[in-house]
Amino acid sequence: MEAISVETNEGGEKIENSKQVENIPLRPGLEGVPVTQSSICDIDGNKGILQYRGYPISELSANSSFLETTYLLIWGELPNSQQLHDFQEEVQMHRRLSFRIIDMLKCFPESGHPMDALQSSAASLGLFYSKRVIDNPQYIYDSVIRLIAKIPTMVAAFELIRKGHDPIRPRDDLEYASNFLYMLTEKEPDPLAARVFDKCLILHAEHSLNASTFSARVTASTLTDPYAVIASAVGTLGGPLHGGANEDVIAMLEEIGTPENAGNYLDNAIKRKSKIMGFGHREYRVKDPRACVLQKFAEELFAKFGKDEMYEIAKRLEEEAINRLGPKGIYPNVDFYSGLVYRKLGISRDLFTPIFAISRVAGWLAHWREQLSANRIFRPTQIYTGKKIREWEPLEGR
Repeated sequence: MEAISVETNEGGEKIENSKQVENIPLRPGLEGVPVTQSSICDIDGNKGILQYRGYPISELSANSSFLETTYLLIWGELPNSQQLHDFQEEVQMHRRLSFRIIDMLKCFPESGHPMDALQSSAASLGLFYSKRVIDNPQYIYDSVIRLIAKIPTMVAAFELIRKGHDPIRPRDDLEYASNFLYMLTEKEPDPLAARVFDKCLILHAEHSLNASTFSARVTASTLTDPYAVIASAVGTLGGPLHGGANEDVIAMLEEIGTPENAGNYLDNAIKRKSKIMGFGHREYRVKDPRACVLQKFAEELFAKFGKDEMYEIAKRLEEEAINRLGPKGIYPNVDFYSGLVYRKLGISRDLFTPIFAISRVAGWLAHWREQLSANRIFRPTQIYTGKKIREWEPLEGR
């Protein structure tokens, strides 16, 4: 049990202080501990169900667009035709970056990881647009528009700058996904490639209270500006235990080499108790519903643009893994096939996680708004394991 004492600060606001006692169990990483209430996303890991605002991910990926899904996540309901038109138009109008941000990106080292560049450039938006008036609905709306619009431009700009090229200006006549692919290549993408990429953004847009979303909510709870919130989430996503697994999946498939080697690779990994990239999830005990959709997208791309030898290795590895690991509830997750999709779209491997961030900005902003609606600053307690009160020892006696 906790002993609670209540104090007040200078403004008379109540402050709760809790004293930890020995019989309170520690839950490392807060695993399974509810810390907030949310109406944004629901997951049933045993049945393989993922819903945004009550809509199954399979329906959204089949019928919606990324910007329509973004509107749903952030504002709570699907837009009507006028609302969607206005939202899309606002995003299109705000895609461009200040020349000062472009100059800043040019100063970053070419060897720097794109996630680090994205975190820095996202934070820099606060220098231009932060007013700390988060009780102002117009400021909230404008911030949503700017972040959804400018984050893809930042990712594409750094990709070209680090290769020694000038960034490509966004095109107002292209839709969200098409415009991003255009800014990477200066070529208007094939309609199938643009459609698949747009659907991929939907699949990655939100996933409940994962590490980066929790980071966003903790930062939001301090009532800082939304640009700092997104920069905080990007930094968290950049960690190897959160984002970036699809990069490692491609490296793993390259190491396996051929479909015939998949079984031996898997057996050796199990024997060594090594992590098998793209398999297993904290939430799911069946195949990740997003992986099911991504696999179909991959096959669509291969049918039109040619096969990828890595896909045959992936399929064989999944077959072998289901036999060995399926009974333990370990199946492919969203990262297992997403890298293959991005690879076929010609996207650099170290851009996989920044693309994840482009998509997840929608979910982070939805949680930012929800946190503001019933805010209480996060202040968990701890179990102290250090030394008890000690006597000071003068320097000459140490």
